[in-house]
Amino acid sequence: MIALLFIVRVLLSLALFVVLARLLLQWTRADFRNPICQAVVRLTNPLVIPLRRVLPPIGKVDTASVVALLLVASVEVLILAGLHGTAFPSALQFGEEVVLEIARMLLQTYLFAIFLYAVLSLIAPGGYSPLQSVLTSLCEPVLRPFRRLIPAVAGLDLSPLWAIIAIQATLLLLP
Repeated sequence: MIALLFIVRVLLSLALFVVLARLLLQWTRADFRNPICQAVVRLTNPLVIPLRRVLPPIGKVDTASVVALLLVASVEVLILAGLHGTAFPSALQFGEEVVLEIARMLLQTYLFAIFLYAVLSLIAPGGYSPLQSVLTSLCEPVLRPFRRLIPAVAGLDLSPLWAIIAIQATLLLLP
């Protein structure tokens, strides 16, 4: 039973990650000609395209992607609650769980993205790869405030370290 729970949780988390990645890539204006961005779009199109027919964008916010994110997070919370054998939560508890699941996934996504971004910048500085381009689009808006506060030491940018520490602390504070 534990193995089944693990597999289901991982698959649902991957689905949530991909939908969240689509939304984040749109918000950070990533280059959608990038093969990684194209893969994210192709994986999420079966869910987002039907929603887009019903939900028009509001300003620069793609409401279809936001609703898709909420739907996937809601399904994840419901399925995992059912597999754990817990009672169905009240509407308020359910909404809180969905928001917390999205917040956890967002923080974990940025934690790993910033870590990979820092490692890639140490291994291949100035080089190009599709992953490095996507990570730059995602991580630069988060790292910019840290760079303003924390100067580089002997040419070494420590902002990813402090961003990771801040994200870890925030993850620890989430219930």
